[in-house]
Amino acid sequence: MEPTKEQQNTPEKSTSEPPATVSSAFPPSGCCTNCGGPTISEPPPLASFPEMSPPPNYRPIRAPAINLPHNSQAIILSPVPHAEQVPVVSPPYQFQSPVKRIHSPDDIRRFHESASCKNFLGFVVSLSESIRGYKISDPCHISPTVAAIVSILETLLLWIDEIPPAQQSARYGNVSFRSWHERLGERGESLIVEFLPEEFKESVIEIVPYFFDSFGNSSRIDYGTGHETNFAAWLYCLARMGIVKEEDYHGLVARVFVKYLELMRKLQMVYCLEPAGSHGVWGLDDYHFLPFIFGSSQLIDHKYMKPKSIHNDDILENFSSEYMYLSCIAFVKKVKKGLFAEHSPLLDDISGVPNWKKVNSGLLKMYRVEVLEKVPIMQHFLFGWLIKWEE
Repeated sequence: MEPTKEQQNTPEKSTSEPPATVSSAFPPSGCCTNCGGPTISEPPPLASFPEMSPPPNYRPIRAPAINLPHNSQAIILSPVPHAEQVPVVSPPYQFQSPVKRIHSPDDIRRFHESASCKNFLGFVVSLSESIRGYKISDPCHISPTVAAIVSILETLLLWIDEIPPAQQSARYGNVSFRSWHERLGERGESLIVEFLPEEFKESVIEIVPYFFDSFGNSSRIDYGTGHETNFAAWLYCLARMGIVKEEDYHGLVARVFVKYLELMRKLQMVYCLEPAGSHGVWGLDDYHFLPFIFGSSQLIDHKYMKPKSIHNDDILENFSSEYMYLSCIAFVKKVKKGLFAEHSPLLDDISGVPNWKKVNSGLLKMYRVEVLEKVPIMQHFLFGWLIKWEE
């Protein structure tokens, strides 16, 4: 059959011709590429489809941190911890060498149902409430015990200057930290015995291990929230014996814990301590948790500074010495490079919370779930007579 005249004038479709979806994005031949009007010049040749790069898949810089950590639902649904009065022990005293008891999720569950866990967490909440609305430099009650603990921490700071870091190529884990920790093991107990009342001298067998584990691990040369929790547990043991009282709590945070934070930052920087059990970019911080709790309590009901104020560099520069939360943010920005939202997305998301009270209550819940309920962290926690393991 002969083709019709119409079919003769219609050119065959080339198999290499781009699909309609691609060519429709360009004006037809003989039309202006800008306005689509007629023109005498030929348009630029159209690249064939196989040579064109497909449009890139959209990949966000980061997923919303509101979805992380993975058990955020557990954090949201858990009740806000409340302050509890620490029960003081009475004679006869039965101090004993503390041992590890947590090895499985069942052990974690048992620990969290115990009075020991609830009271320890209540002690942390009490410390948080004691600093509420206060600057670090504000006057506070400083007992001889608080002054003695600060003096011990200042001694540990001096040891860093006396034990310089070794020259090595490794990024993390300067071996000189082991020398510093060895000196802590040799002299630490005598430093503690000096301020203990006579009736509690024998408690060193139980409380010294908490103190030694408060400054990182000498074999792994690392430090994390588990070691920080040991320091809080050491203070809790002193409260259990009545050596520190409720009127000392403000001083424990504003003087003792601030000095401890200064010490740990110097250890981290000088000896390049590796973060222990860090969540990486999705964690709150590589090393610390408690200063964010105490620091957010300081800022509750502040007239001018809101959670979003952490993005103001002038505020960080002028007020980080007075507020622990701002100090932590300034330190993170100092040691980490790049956009804050990329290297610290969780802290960036927290800055969107409307007020500091919500930040504080959320961090307390997160501390319980992300620290006290984690087997890799709590498997190193110690139990004795002052912090009892309940069968």
